[in-house]
Amino acid sequence: MVVARRIEKGPEPLPAEDGIEPGRRLIRVGDDKGQSLAERLAAQFNRLTWNTPFHSFRLRGRFPLKLLGVPRDPIPGDREAGLDIMDGEVTLGRQRADTATLDFAAPGRPAGFADHLQSFAWLRDLAAAGTRLDSAPYAEALMRRWLARHGEAIDEAGWRPDLWGRRILNWAAHAPLILSSSDLVYRSAVLNTLARGARHLDRTADKAPIGLPRIAAYAGTIAAGLLIPGGDPRLIHGEQGIAKALGTGVHPDGGIVSRSPVEMVELIELLAQLLAVYEERRREPPTPVAHALAKAVPVLLGVTMGDGALSSWQGGCGLMPERVARAVAASGIRTRPLRQSREWGFQRLSGGATVVVADCAPPPASRLARGGCASTLAFELSDGPQRIIVNCGGDRPWDALPHAITEALRTSAAHSTLVLADSNSTAIHTDGSLGKGVTLVELDRREEETASRIEGTHDGYVRRLGLQHRRKLALAADGRELGGEDVLLPSGSRKGGGVVTFALRFHLAPGVEPTPTADGLGALLRVDGGPLWQFRCRGGALAIEESIWIDGDGRPASTSQLVVTGETPAGGTSISWALKRAG
Repeated sequence: MVVARRIEKGPEPLPAEDGIEPGRRLIRVGDDKGQSLAERLAAQFNRLTWNTPFHSFRLRGRFPLKLLGVPRDPIPGDREAGLDIMDGEVTLGRQRADTATLDFAAPGRPAGFADHLQSFAWLRDLAAAGTRLDSAPYAEALMRRWLARHGEAIDEAGWRPDLWGRRILNWAAHAPLILSSSDLVYRSAVLNTLARGARHLDRTADKAPIGLPRIAAYAGTIAAGLLIPGGDPRLIHGEQGIAKALGTGVHPDGGIVSRSPVEMVELIELLAQLLAVYEERRREPPTPVAHALAKAVPVLLGVTMGDGALSSWQGGCGLMPERVARAVAASGIRTRPLRQSREWGFQRLSGGATVVVADCAPPPASRLARGGCASTLAFELSDGPQRIIVNCGGDRPWDALPHAITEALRTSAAHSTLVLADSNSTAIHTDGSLGKGVTLVELDRREEETASRIEGTHDGYVRRLGLQHRRKLALAADGRELGGEDVLLPSGSRKGGGVVTFALRFHLAPGVEPTPTADGLGALLRVDGGPLWQFRCRGGALAIEESIWIDGDGRPASTSQLVVTGETPAGGTSISWALKRAG
């Protein structure tokens, strides 16, 4: 049962997370796979209006410049990153920027690092590095650089609605760092810019992309309504807007529409910051916000592995367990992992020390996600803190890898699933958008005394190759064996169209050393000082090939993969396999 600690009148109790709904169900992808030409033109026109005199006039205000409170930041900062700032560098993962010459809008910077700089999330790191007297001069110097670059120039680099939403939350929480100066002109410039940013959100929050960006924009609107004088109309507008943004941006089960676990962490952090503003002003948060946070935490925990870090889905890396734990702690929600999220699309099997997370839904629509992946029916497996089977992962939230590598990581072949004719189950276009492929997944889950079973079927190859992919997974109750079967069935108008090659891929985590067995039908998977697993297959030829994995800091690591290959006759075929703990 979920327990909300900081909300006086929290959400109504949610159903028990481990109640598994049995039986079959179809999970369909959204109708709109991409953004229409009209939508793109409207978004471009909206951005062009930001630089007009009329928009600048609307950003003027009439209330005194002051903050009505300083909310706490529930997310602890990284002290080492804060000390780096004092030493002259803003850091994020492997990215660096010199504070003495920092241009907040410099071109060519990785998107994740650019957003980190623009959102002022680094203020919490600076706050963790020392006292206010120690940290304030560094915060003020960087604030002056931002004001010089973006205070008057209303452009997308600095005035994107989602960035302003996060920036207002961070400026408010760390106001003592950026407003400690005795320079009244500077203090007035900061407060005036904050107020102008809030008025900018009044006009643009609803134009932000659906999902986390729009939720972030409205979170900033609400924070401004609570903390800037005369904010009651803005607060009403913001609370109405965030209710709609959560309705379109979050599935009923609590999962974000981008299907990105990394964005789930960011959503929880964002909502926790927003609730801290309500707490500071002694106001009751609206029910949609409290409910969204209460649902988000078990959903996030449902895609963590045995080491507490994230599994790798939809362009995200296996984000470090410390970041996940900080977000959960900030939420104030105590709960268990959600084992079944049908709308969001992930299934969790657990037994003993073994955890399996499987993708049982179509990829997100392109307009709802950046960098969506063709990963349907892939899975990851861990034994305690040791990962055994993984997906190759992705570059988010760092966004620092070369484009060619990032695009390769989105393919079906970069996931532990079956690939037909060396093609993706959902097409990935050259412009990065997703094309035709998986439109529905038929899912059946059963909980038995001896095992937890999942059977999923997707139609991603039906249109092109006339074959349907069905995957069966069964995890023993003690977690010592995962049995699997991948079945290819003739389907659609092209069924019986001829022989098709297949490759069944099992990417191994770094540190897992495969040794083929003498009969060529299996491999021993050894971990130094860790568990020993055995892999066996039937229905194809087994080979061991090179692979890659992106770690929780966004760094590529060399590893291996087991690949079962063969050909599918017109009538279809079946490949059975098993992973068994051998020591």
